[in-house]
Amino acid sequence: MSDPWLTIIGIGEDGLAGLSEASRKALADAETVFGGERHLALADAGSRGRAWPVPFDAEIVLSCRGRPTAVLASGDPFWHGAGAGLAEKLLDDEWIAHPAPSTFSLAAARLGWRLEATACLGLHAAPFERLVPHLAQDARIICLVRDGKAAGELAKWLTRRGWGASLLWTLQALGGPRESIDQHRADLFAEDTAGNLVAVAVQARGGQGLPRSSGLSDDLFAHDGQITKRPVRALALSTLAPRPGERLWDIGAGSGSISVEWALCGGTATAIELREDRAANIRDNAVAFGLAHRITILTGKAPEALAACAAPDAVFIGGGLDRAMFDGIWSRLKPGARLVAHSVTLETEGLLGELHQQHGGELMRVEVVHAAPLGRYRSWEAARPVAQWSVVR
Repeated sequence: MSDPWLTIIGIGEDGLAGLSEASRKALADAETVFGGERHLALADAGSRGRAWPVPFDAEIVLSCRGRPTAVLASGDPFWHGAGAGLAEKLLDDEWIAHPAPSTFSLAAARLGWRLEATACLGLHAAPFERLVPHLAQDARIICLVRDGKAAGELAKWLTRRGWGASLLWTLQALGGPRESIDQHRADLFAEDTAGNLVAVAVQARGGQGLPRSSGLSDDLFAHDGQITKRPVRALALSTLAPRPGERLWDIGAGSGSISVEWALCGGTATAIELREDRAANIRDNAVAFGLAHRITILTGKAPEALAACAAPDAVFIGGGLDRAMFDGIWSRLKPGARLVAHSVTLETEGLLGELHQQHGGELMRVEVVHAAPLGRYRSWEAARPVAQWSVVR
């Protein structure tokens, strides 16, 4: 096996003094050293140093293939760092890594927090909405942010969303001689923190956070009335049985509420919606829940709009099912994929009955009634019944 040409090195605020002998040797031998300006200064890279382009582009490193090259990253390069993005483009024998304690490890050690019970997020190039699924009373979160100004912006964001009572710690230059840690309350955070901030730790207080059960309140979603209502949505999601890492096709997505709840379970979703105004609502909901990176939105009609999409683990059809759509989707499904279809019309309900006869699965009819005023009294008010057919390919 040939020696790797690329060495990925985790570096801390103590610079060269904190590096292993193997890391220092790789740096000394490298023709080119990539990293952020702070990293290059800590490693005393001199004229060999090349600062990362913004946005990050791994191709600039790959252009040095075959020549001794080093990449510098904060702490552990494989925890919200450049390590995985480079390694996935290389053969196993082309690279080696020498990690250092991560920023998350250092922050938890300073605060006395159990790292396994703490959410660790990289927000230096991501929106604060990524925090939404993690916010709960007394939840502990450590965030990497881009600079000192971002700490003040994060405090304001938390306050606007009802989390102003949260405690914030700003942590700078962890592990080095300039280390600094300050505690704040989010709604009393007076000004931006100067310098290159490493991390912000949050102990969330003041709000309730999202429920962990299926069937979130309809009021949490932007919609025009075209939404799978909470009780029926809970039933659909229970049948879809989302698992982390799985892919959903949400056809006739409406508000995207099914896609959102699927993505909250750790999967990814492709939401297909014919109307652009409703697709805009799906985008707004994906952003509001911090899930824009997990939900892809296609404007068009199924199955044509899905031609370039990878096969899913599950499909939800909220309406508009016909035989041509079913045949086009069913032929794309891999063995074990789950399909759940809803209908509120007699015509589509009839088709579901035919499909149930042909392919098996489970067919049910759901009727939801709510108490509502009737003069001086109250009575039951029924919503349209929903037929649900579910089947495994």
